[in-house]
Amino acid sequence: MRSLVPDYLEGVLADVRQDASGQPAQYIPELAAADPDRLAAVFATVDGRVYGAGDSDAEFTIQSISKPFVYALALADRGFAPVLDKIGVEPSGEAFNQISLERETGRPLNPMINAGAITAHSLAGLDGMGAATRVERVVDGLSAFAGRRLAVDESVCASEMEHAHRNLAIAHMLRSHGILEEDPRDVVDGYVRQCAVLVSTRDLAMMAATLANGGRNPVTGEQVVDARVVRQVLSVMATCGMYDAAGDWATQVGIPAKSGVAGGLIGALPGQIGIATFSPRLDTHGNSVRGVSLFGRFSADMGLHVMEVPPTARGVVRSDRVEADGLARVLRLQGGIRFAGAERIVRAVVDDPPVEPRVVLDLTMVHSLDDVARRMLVELVRRLRLDGHEVELVDPESLLARVVITRSDGRT
Repeated sequence: MRSLVPDYLEGVLADVRQDASGQPAQYIPELAAADPDRLAAVFATVDGRVYGAGDSDAEFTIQSISKPFVYALALADRGFAPVLDKIGVEPSGEAFNQISLERETGRPLNPMINAGAITAHSLAGLDGMGAATRVERVVDGLSAFAGRRLAVDESVCASEMEHAHRNLAIAHMLRSHGILEEDPRDVVDGYVRQCAVLVSTRDLAMMAATLANGGRNPVTGEQVVDARVVRQVLSVMATCGMYDAAGDWATQVGIPAKSGVAGGLIGALPGQIGIATFSPRLDTHGNSVRGVSLFGRFSADMGLHVMEVPPTARGVVRSDRVEADGLARVLRLQGGIRFAGAERIVRAVVDDPPVEPRVVLDLTMVHSLDDVARRMLVELVRRLRLDGHEVELVDPESLLARVVITRSDGRT
């Protein structure tokens, strides 16, 4: 049987294909020559399944979609403090190529505008790394996110460098403030090469899925960056990824996203899915017209808005009953448990304290526990034991049992 997901994607593409508004980016000749009718959409799940429709294997340059990934590399390579000292995280409310610097420090407002992205490129790799080696580090990193070796489109790179006057001006301003510590032209050249990396919509979906999967590529299994870096990157994407349209995007679509002027657009929902679309026709913000429409449909049709969270906490206690001829209180738990869910479990025990000698916590149907939920349940076990109860864990996946150690003083 054919999966229904590709059929859904084909149907949505057919709905937006008739929209011929916008045009390819005109300020770079190689991008202006793009086929405006190209159209693709791809879903990549966090366990590595990929669904695509349209021109999903057609290659184009990554452009500004490289920004969150290179920001992630900079955070991983240099650490948070050195990067945050030079790049802010505040939305600019301006176009991607505006010279948005803090008045006092000269620091770019965020890594999604060009000033911040140029700075992030300069911070990728190790301190003191040469320009050419840094470009290799960036291409290697982007390739790790994609799960295959990527290459630079030299013709687009040359075309962009011929028209890089604004980026060069930005870089010289950054150098004057001490934000850049190298030759501005070398940094811009590297940044342009970063933007000229060739990808397909399928590649972008896998890169987004790697972010959604806590930095681990779902297919190769490589941990490209750690989860703390991903949290930072997705937070900035949510507030700054769509430039001066970020507010409308956050309220109407609600998926952390990043666009590129070649027509690509990505979104990543933590723990769920990576999404990518491709259509070269751009709106006045520099975002893909059809891509924005597609993401709006995806969000509405599938409830993907980041604020549209199902009330799973209410159902974490599947059942709470007395068994074994009145000798055991059995709480059967289910789902993914975070703070709110763990609080429900604790409340069930506190509001109706067990009088039975045994308390059984059955985690057979629990698929995940985050750190705070784990700590809360461990403490619940400890307090039940201090109250004189024998506590039994039914925990086939060792989600909790591996950290519960009985001690003579009742502590765990």
